[in-house]
Amino acid sequence: MRADSFIFTASDGEEIFVYRWSPAGTCRGIVQIAHGMAEHAGRYDDFAKALTDAGYRVYANDHRGHGRTAGTQERLGHFADRSGWDRTMEDMHELTVRIRQENTSQQTLFLLGHSMGSFLARYYAQSYGDELAGLILSGTGISKGPVSSVGLSIAKLQGWVRGKKTRSKLLDRLSFGKFNHSFMPIRTSFDWLSRDEEEVDKYIRDPLCGQIATSQFFRDLITGVKVLDRPQHLQRIPSTLPIYLFSGAKDPVGEEGKGVHKVAKLLKDAGVKEVEIRLYEDGRHEMLNELNKEEVYHDVLTWLERHQ
Repeated sequence: MRADSFIFTASDGEEIFVYRWSPAGTCRGIVQIAHGMAEHAGRYDDFAKALTDAGYRVYANDHRGHGRTAGTQERLGHFADRSGWDRTMEDMHELTVRIRQENTSQQTLFLLGHSMGSFLARYYAQSYGDELAGLILSGTGISKGPVSSVGLSIAKLQGWVRGKKTRSKLLDRLSFGKFNHSFMPIRTSFDWLSRDEEEVDKYIRDPLCGQIATSQFFRDLITGVKVLDRPQHLQRIPSTLPIYLFSGAKDPVGEEGKGVHKVAKLLKDAGVKEVEIRLYEDGRHEMLNELNKEEVYHDVLTWLERHQ
């Protein structure tokens, strides 16, 4: 395996940092990864190694306001002053274009999105799904309806009164404050991420993880997620695009599996012909960093193999 990185300039001038992992031998396919909120693409190194060992080349960019794309601590947790959600998804597609330029057209390309990245990946599939051989969604969920509407109102009000770049502790508590309730007694504020204490501690120690997002970020996120599951948007996903959803059976983002099944039903109702779900008993939010992550890696690779 060979690992390197590069920066590309997005169409609006933003510099986007990208990790790239390449197999030692022939490349048999591409996996593009969209990471989650308050983390970065460098955390997918172990998973990328498993993919490269199987012959896949892997690309993962740090989203705007995240990781090395953010550039400074001050910019962490803030997509943009306006249209941040749309712009972040377009960054993903502009990376896809770059990937196509670097690789032969015969190689299949899969998109994997985790958590916030899974929402972005679903949005991506509604615009560019015909460019993908398959879509993989990790730790996904569904809009909370009235709760999301309240959060959106708070985000707008805070942005108007205190400024778009104000860190919103209130929205952070409303979004994540209950995620640990099922895991009492808790050791840390992030026990909901994984049963693997070492992985949780690595997340806590990482200066590029766990930041409180801005009011504008929450406005972008809530607005983006709210429109994802509207029938007219879901019907834009190609009916022939195979979709694989996997999650921990105790993941609070996916409502302990209920939200994952709701997403799958919405996709099927919209006409997507192949939708597969895998829930892991006792697993939490980051199945790629769970105690049984080797099993999760194996299952993803098996699915990829079937859809080459």
